[in-house]
Amino acid sequence: MKKENNAIIVTSIIAGAIIMIALLAMFVFVPMFSTTNAMTVQGTSTIKVLPDMVSVYFNIQTNGTTSAAANDANNVIYNQLKSSLIGLGFNESQIGTDSYSIYPNVIYDSSGKSSNNGYIAIHSVKLEFPSDNTAKLSSVIDAGTNAGAGISTINFELSTALQNQYKAQALQLASQDAKIKADAVAAGFGKSTGKLVSVSVDNYNYYPWPVYEASGSVGVSENANAKSATMNLAPTTQEVTATVSATYKLA
Repeated sequence: MKKENNAIIVTSIIAGAIIMIALLAMFVFVPMFSTTNAMTVQGTSTIKVLPDMVSVYFNIQTNGTTSAAANDANNVIYNQLKSSLIGLGFNESQIGTDSYSIYPNVIYDSSGKSSNNGYIAIHSVKLEFPSDNTAKLSSVIDAGTNAGAGISTINFELSTALQNQYKAQALQLASQDAKIKADAVAAGFGKSTGKLVSVSVDNYNYYPWPVYEASGSVGVSENANAKSATMNLAPTTQEVTATVSATYKLA
């Protein structure tokens, strides 16, 4: 009797294991061979835009025996630069700090031993103004040179308002392109585009367009190169792109 009970238990365990394996196979392997009756397409768009802003990035670097001394020396140059720019007709809201840092000036001797040789303060200042006012660029660079500030970068850029406008436009056009492709694919299979299942934004690309970028160290001595690069400068159209992926049901 005991042997019969053991046999029944073993048989039940084996049967349960078979059922579990069958269920697992149904949930794991069946979807691999089932059709979802859906398609995924990618829509893209490219639009030509005209930058409406110019950004000039000044670099102010000063040294001091203490962090306070380095900071004070930096402020002298910044205040002179700011005063000169305001004298050119710019207002304070167009002049701002992009970044600021103070750190120890660590030097190494021939044996590799380090020592602290005072402090370095670096202030990156951004001036932003409309691109139809590029005639002032030469005077802006002179203001930096006379104050003791180097020019690190000059860019054509889009204002926040235009960024938002072109972003919406580019994404809308990319979505329309995805729908056109979906309709064409569905028609090719003798079907029509059904319900939209999902959408994802793959990318939206906008980057400032550099007019001048300092090579190596940034200093007043390099400003002549910036001035040369911006002679008779006018903005040109640039590309803004967007890509979206959309999944539709086939009807």
